[in-house]
Amino acid sequence: ELEGLRLRVLEKIAPTISITSPGNGAYTHNAQQAIEFTITDEIGGSGVNLDSIRLVIDNGAPVTQSGMICTPDGTSYRCVYTPSSPLGDGSHTVTINASDHDGNAAAQASVAYKVDTVPPELNVSEPSDGITVARDTLTVRGTTSDITSTPVVIKIAVGGVDQGAVTVEPSGQFVHQITLAEGANVITVTATDASGQKSTVTINVTLDTSVPKITSATITPNPVDAGATMIISVVIE
Repeated sequence: ELEGLRLRVLEKIAPTISITSPGNGAYTHNAQQAIEFTITDEIGGSGVNLDSIRLVIDNGAPVTQSGMICTPDGTSYRCVYTPSSPLGDGSHTVTINASDHDGNAAAQASVAYKVDTVPPELNVSEPSDGITVARDTLTVRGTTSDITSTPVVIKIAVGGVDQGAVTVEPSGQFVHQITLAEGANVITVTATDASGQKSTVTINVTLDTSVPKITSATITPNPVDAGATMIISVVIE
């Protein structure tokens, strides 16, 4: 007669892995962006085997659970891994593998995202800073570019008032008409790339639409002989 005989039946349902941050196709200007993910096993299952977790960035060395923070949440573990050194600008891929205590391997989870720590280039060629103009409409012209994060969005404001949608050509060139107010105007041109990095150029332009008026004129001498020299003096307001 056998006593104490126990039969253990292995489960067949694998856990699931969900990467919550960064999102697939995301842009970030943080070169050490935290990677957040959740591993969930079924209720009544053998449970997530933390020792089985392997996280790989690009083709780097696998990171195990000892290099991250994993917090239990019911039948799940919420894990966070922060790269120990900054990643280079450009595309990166994260892959995560894990299994339960019965050896059921979860389907590999992966995301691809881009790191961009450099603001976009912005050059405003027109108008020049400090000029005075007589018309209330003015052309703003320039170029922008960003190797890592495209497209770049251009915003132009005059005195804090947005001047409407600005079209940026594939070459990076943009031309936009703005409206000035009488007197001093502060024009702000902002380029924002897909990762949220910004570059700003500020230009000061004065609008003076006043027309000079001649209030008086004198001729000396008066009368004057034909062929003689005379001086005409005017007073302008």
